[in-house]
Amino acid sequence: MAEEPTGAWFGFGFCGFGQALGSGRGRQVHSPEPLGAPGAGVDICRVSASWSYTAFLSRGGRAELSGSASGAVGGCRDAWASEALLVVLCAGPGPGAELQVWSPGSALCGKPLWAQTVVLEAAGELGPGGEAQAGVLPLLPGACAYVSPRPPFCRPLAPELRARRLELGTEHALLLDAAGQVFSWGSGRHGQLGHGTLEAVLEPRLLEVLQGLPMAEVAAGGWHSVCVSETGDIYTWGWNESGQLALPSRSLAEEGRTVTKEATGLTVDGSEVKGAAEGEDGAPAPFIAVQPFPALLDLPLDSDAVKASCGSRHTAVVTRTGELYTWGWGKYGQLGHKDTASLDRPRRVEYFVDKQLQVKAVTCGPWNTYVYAVEKGKS
Repeated sequence: MAEEPTGAWFGFGFCGFGQALGSGRGRQVHSPEPLGAPGAGVDICRVSASWSYTAFLSRGGRAELSGSASGAVGGCRDAWASEALLVVLCAGPGPGAELQVWSPGSALCGKPLWAQTVVLEAAGELGPGGEAQAGVLPLLPGACAYVSPRPPFCRPLAPELRARRLELGTEHALLLDAAGQVFSWGSGRHGQLGHGTLEAVLEPRLLEVLQGLPMAEVAAGGWHSVCVSETGDIYTWGWNESGQLALPSRSLAEEGRTVTKEATGLTVDGSEVKGAAEGEDGAPAPFIAVQPFPALLDLPLDSDAVKASCGSRHTAVVTRTGELYTWGWGKYGQLGHKDTASLDRPRRVEYFVDKQLQVKAVTCGPWNTYVYAVEKGKS
């Protein structure tokens, strides 16, 4: 089998706490730049970004923090960053490993807040470029529990869920099972659960509207959700305040002074309408504030998606041909379009096209974006 070519990580968006993000000059980076990661030359395999700091994991097992939190530790298999805590999966003797929960401000010194021995499985490893495989944090090896940023740190999952991927938003969780079905639970006040209501759900609940459509990826934003089907289709739901669902956003229309009439109500599929603007035929066009059901999204050029990641209020998708599309909130340049504009439609990040780079993976922090890419023709 051909060896995976070595690529490079790029970053753009918010870096106000000094986290490594491109050149790191100032508080924000508006266009992709090669990552100025700590420890130049380290072969990074995964990036996990929180709001004020970022955790970098090398293929050699070194986890290093950059930003408001600092410190490094070796012997790591995975790392997951949040503002409340840093979770590190450390290699142990034999098939065992130790799951450690640290305060981000601890500099990884002293003793962790909490630790537990877990049994590793081959599926719980990272692929080239940090591509997520089954069992990657916050899902624990064995897929019978996951890590929460709030106590209890370790929360059980029913074995019959057969989880292969789990994503945490600000107030909700998404789970992808072995059959490609999607489950969600947590707060639903912004429609982020996708069940057609704004009610909370305490336990994992199947998204019935997606049954029969096997999914390959799930991504949880602050208060929105995205999934990618095995055939490359994209579905979005939840909060659309900044256009993060790629649906018409009132706030963005107001910035462009296109609002001509206001209306409030529900569409046929239950999505909340918060305003109206003139459409091409002169008729009022609805703005979507909350989309409580998954909505099918078409990328430009009928591109098929293979990967997705969500920030607090922005979304990034990688296509089958290695192009990157972003949309949503762009105040800190996290969309990578050389500006701070927000978008309620997908737009290709031209930097990677111009540099003849094929995007292989994307990871969004709340206000920034990290991308792994290789030279075209070498993938």
